[in-house]
Amino acid sequence: MAERDIVVIGASRGGFQGLKVLISQLPADLPAALFIVLHIGRHASVLPELMKAWGRLPARYAGHGETIERGTVCIAPPDRHLVLSKGRMWLNDSAKENFARPAVDPLFRSAAIEYGARVIGVVMSGDLDDGAVGLANIRAQRGFAIVQDPDDCEATGMPQAALEATGADRLCTERDLAKCIQSAMKGEPSGEAPANVQANKPVYEKEAVIASSGLADLDALDEVGERSALTCPDCGGALWRVRHDRPLRYRCHTGHAFTGLSLAEGIESRSEEAVWSAIRAVHERVIFARERQQWAERAGEKDQIAIEQARIDEAEGLAELLRAAVHTISSLPAPRE
Repeated sequence: MAERDIVVIGASRGGFQGLKVLISQLPADLPAALFIVLHIGRHASVLPELMKAWGRLPARYAGHGETIERGTVCIAPPDRHLVLSKGRMWLNDSAKENFARPAVDPLFRSAAIEYGARVIGVVMSGDLDDGAVGLANIRAQRGFAIVQDPDDCEATGMPQAALEATGADRLCTERDLAKCIQSAMKGEPSGEAPANVQANKPVYEKEAVIASSGLADLDALDEVGERSALTCPDCGGALWRVRHDRPLRYRCHTGHAFTGLSLAEGIESRSEEAVWSAIRAVHERVIFARERQQWAERAGEKDQIAIEQARIDEAEGLAELLRAAVHTISSLPAPRE
């Protein structure tokens, strides 16, 4: 079995406390390099300083082109994807994946392709499903998969999506994550990846090439997916449905990528925005009709007053229907993979 010395960790809402527990329990002589993506978007963060205070390992933001070193913790900086290649860390501002930058999937995917069975992937607490496909990539390359027990998470989306997509070699609570990681490093056997994950290995590898290139060649997208009638909620471009069943995956030619849950969230958000835009337009009709009605009152034009009142009543009724539609959209249950 290959030595496991590359540990990649993904977390979002609820993962902060788990990272604190994990880092505090790892030894100073850990014979592995740790890489962490926490969904922080563009916001400035003091996470490296906090991690140095929590534990015994040196922690810092990953630097573009820096050499990978064992016994260190490197964190994806704000608004930059972190990927691994040729013994170094690389940062980029390419398109968001699952509406996130930094996102978990680019880190996991690059680690899987570059280091294969040497990788330990860890999915922690978080919403939606970033990391699910990345963990499937790791298992397809015979890496070791650890998922935080959803019952132990503040936000169950990410770990549950990972389990549904590819399963796990170990299911751990945040209190036991450090032990699980060290056990995997010491040679704990990994289980067989699900049959669909093994079968989709060539697709994962082709998609990794596409993702690393930024703007995607349309022929390359045709190789890994089928053109969909859906459009990208980030840029409006055409979406390709990637040819593997779990989890459902989409990618656009500008580089945006979505798993099914993330795309559903984006479409729902775009639908709600469209309805609110319609409500604003209808309100403008009401305001304009009232202004014309006031003008008609001053001019003594009774027929016009009645016409404008009819317009007002019609528009207000339409606005009520649109507000009910917004309520319906927001109250629908979350989709499942």
